[in-house]
This record gives sequence, C-alpha cells and structure tokens, in this order.
Amino acid sequence: MKEMIVLYPAPSTVHIVAMVELGKLILHHHHHHFSVTLIIPSDTLDNTTSTTSILNQISQTIPNSLTLHHLPSLSSFSLSKNMDPTTFAFQLIHLNDQNLLHFLSLSKTTTVVRSLIAIPPSAIHVASQLNIPFYYFYPSNASSLSFFFYLPTLHNQTSKSFKEISNSTLDHLPGLPPLLASQLPEPILNRDTQIYKEFLHFSGNLSKAKGIIVNTFDSLEPKPIKAIADGLCAPDLQTPPRVYSIGPLIKGFDDDNRTVDIKPECLTWLDHQPSRSVVYLCFGRKGKFSATQFMEIATGLEMSGQRFLWVVRLDPSSDLLLPDGFLDRTEDMGLVVTSWVPQVDILSHESVGGFVTHCGWNSVLESVCAGVPMLAWPLYAEQKLNRVVLVEEEMKLAMAMEESEDGFVSSAEVEKRVRTLMESDEGRALREKSWKMREKALAAWEQGGSSLVNFTELTESWKQGS
Repeated sequence: MKEMIVLYPAPSTVHIVAMVELGKLILHHHHHHFSVTLIIPSDTLDNTTSTTSILNQISQTIPNSLTLHHLPSLSSFSLSKNMDPTTFAFQLIHLNDQNLLHFLSLSKTTTVVRSLIAIPPSAIHVASQLNIPFYYFYPSNASSLSFFFYLPTLHNQTSKSFKEISNSTLDHLPGLPPLLASQLPEPILNRDTQIYKEFLHFSGNLSKAKGIIVNTFDSLEPKPIKAIADGLCAPDLQTPPRVYSIGPLIKGFDDDNRTVDIKPECLTWLDHQPSRSVVYLCFGRKGKFSATQFMEIATGLEMSGQRFLWVVRLDPSSDLLLPDGFLDRTEDMGLVVTSWVPQVDILSHESVGGFVTHCGWNSVLESVCAGVPMLAWPLYAEQKLNRVVLVEEEMKLAMAMEESEDGFVSSAEVEKRVRTLMESDEGRALREKSWKMREKALAAWEQGGSSLVNFTELTESWKQGS
C-alpha cells in the first residue's frame, strides 16, 4: 500500500494552487511510492465564485493519485467588515484545527501518513498530537523566511513596534541587505496586535519542524539560505531545521486552466509586437488602485512612449477610469485588459521586455523563469522586503519604482522608470542578468541541479521513515 503525504494549504486560493503544484511534483517523481491528499479548507479569504471556479479547474487537471479532501464548512463563522483579512485567515486556521485532527486520525487507521506538509502554523501542533512528521511549506522566498527565523531575537532586543522605528535601518539581519523597519512584512509592524503575536508564535515554531520546504532555488538566494543553514537566524538553536529549496515551483504553460480553448486576445496582440518591446503591468489578485493612481499610471505610460500590456483588477461595481481619449490615443501602442490573463505565457512571450510587478513571490519567480527584468512596485504583505532583495547588487533583477510615504506614484515617476527599464543601458544590463538567472533556474532542476538534489533528499527521508 502506498504511504500518504498530506498537503494542507492556508485558506487562500493562491496557496491552494501552490500546494497543487507541490503535489504534482511529488507524484511526477514518486507516484509508485506515495499517494498525495490535498486538504481543501471550505472557507477561504477569496470570494465563493472565485474559489469554486479555481477548484473546478484544479479537479479537472490533477492526476488520479492526488486526492482532494474538503474540510467541513465553518458556515457559522463570517468575516466581520472590520476584520483584517490576515486576522480572518488565522481565525479560520484555528477553527479548522479540530477538522484537520479528525481527518488525520481517521487516515492513520487505514494507511501510513508519512508526513504532513502545511502552510498554516498551528498544523504543527496537530501533527505532534498524532506523531506525524511535520514539514512547513513556505510559498514565499528564503529572504523573508530568514527574517521570520530571526524575529524572536529582534522581539527580545526592543520593546518598540517596528512602526515606531520605521525610519531606522536594520543592518544586522542575517542573510539580508540593510532594511528600513518600514520595509519589513506589513502584518508584523505593530507588536500590539494579535497578528504580530501569531507571526511571533509561527517564528518560534519553525525550529520544531522536521524540515522547511521553500519555493526558491540556491543560486537565486544563496545568502539567506546559507544564513539559515548556519544557524545565524536562530542563534539560540543548536541545530536549525533542514531547509529544502526546491523551486522554482510555478504553474507552467500546459497547466494554465482555461474555460475555453481560444487564444486570449492579449497573446494575439503580443504576436504582432516587436521583440522585447512591450512592458507588462500586473499587480496580482489584490492589486487595486485609487482612481487618481489609475490616472497617473495611464498618463505615465502614454508619456513614456513604450508599448504596454496593462492588466487591471477592478471590483465588480467599479468602472475603469482613464484619461479622456487614452484608449484611442494609445490604440497602436498598448492594450488594457480587465479579465484573467495567462501570466506565464505573457512573460514567456518574445515581445515582452519588462514587467512592472507588485513583487508577489509567484510573479517574481515567473519573471525569473522567463528571463524578464522587473520594475518593483510593492503593495502589501512582504513585498517591500522582496523589492529590497530584488534591487540589491547581489541579485539585481529589478529596479525600484519610487513612491511617496503614502505609497502614491506620480505619472512622471512611471514615465521615467518605464523608459529606463525599456531603453537605457541599465535596463539592458538588467535584461542580461535576468536571462542568466533564467538559465540558473532551469539548471536547478536538471540532473545534479540544486533543487532536484534537495527534493531527492527530502523524498528519500520519507521513504526511509526518518
């Protein structure tokens, strides 16, 4: 009988999709030895329609040996209008602990549960109760992971919140370049909140896992990976947990789920553009702007004179507000899209030469794998930290979009940075370095590559029951 690997994502469709990719990877290499069960939280941060659509797409494409198990609905629990989404996510996680425990207890009566791989922090306590080997799956980068390892140390060094010392430079973070306190992950800036306490608890439990699986690769982030392995990020630990960098783990072209077999308009449009001439702008599922900011972006793009493909996320009740005549004046140079787009296909297209991104880690990896340089415009979560890492000399795969203290970016800044990315010597240098990093990303999964070696060591430890 095959031994079971259980995957448990956070209550977010982005994390569910990431876990699906991990499950497919395990089964691609070890389907004869393991079965994989993906636990689906019935309540997520995303709207019901979006979640249902994505789950339907997933169920149509996953291999037979990847089983989906839906946890019971928490229908009595609803999101308060005043509740922060991150707070809501942690509450969902805690409420599901008993459902997770019940499922794993039943599974152990019929099969060997070789490991629980989870994103939710509290899952480690459930695994401990049942004596199941536990691994964290960290879907972001090793840089932010190294920070969370070090957070308990920082917490004990000061009684102030990071927001109180926002302009202070932290130049002693292991594996990281100097950071302003304001550039740390958004949810932990105020130590008086419950969210801060949740992340501090998560940080303290990292060392208790048998291992941590990270969606990165060694040559992309050598310094933070080494800092964690050397124990610099958790100085009170004698032996840090093993970190398995197995990336880049992204959704490939063949796996992009489409409801119709028609080539999207944006790809047809790109087919008619010159090589490396188009700057692509997309800010993730949550990347929404004020009407004023929309106008500034549009004005800056038009003034730059560059070809552009701009993906805009709108609330169902919102209208797209652009300068009068903008679409007519830019008809021959740009395309504005308000629907879903196949981002991997776009970034891999011959005509795309730059990417204006919110620095979400999935988007960063997709850009790295396509060899496309980035213009970094972080919006939330750990994205400001990601920008610092991306633009520093060690990695240097992006240039920074400069914003005001409240995050506003002027049309002049948009024009300047887009021109620089697409036309200047600095932009060409970024493009060359990005292409070299693409080659390293491909090499990570070739024979003897770092990610394949790390993944093999991980799965061999499961087979040996160690």
